[in-house]
Amino acid sequence: MAISFNNALGIHQHTVGVRESNAELISTNIAQANTPGYKAKGMDFEKAMAAAKSGQSMGLSRTNGRHIAASTNFTSGTEYRLPTQPDTGDGNTVDVDLERNLFMENQLRHQASLDFLGSKFKNMTKAIKGS
Repeated sequence: MAISFNNALGIHQHTVGVRESNAELISTNIAQANTPGYKAKGMDFEKAMAAAKSGQSMGLSRTNGRHIAASTNFTSGTEYRLPTQPDTGDGNTVDVDLERNLFMENQLRHQASLDFLGSKFKNMTKAIKGS
């Protein structure tokens, strides 16, 4: 009987990628905290997960026919974040404290998904080996 990774891994195979994309987005916000006019962006996790589960993707261009085709799924949940602090006069809407908290929360959830996936693979390995 063949193993269905979609059934075996469940939603966590998608959450890892979405969490990684969210970490990149939050990191960009933190890096742009002093850039005048920069508008903080956030990810709608539900929209990004729906896109990841449905298989929506954006293909990446290949410069050589021998390159492996790749795609990314997680751009549909990105939106501008509503400012949580008064305008400082430069038009930047990044709240560094909020971004750091969001980054830490995201990393904790990302690690939980990785741990869960690791245990799933460990259990599948045990099932295959019969021990």
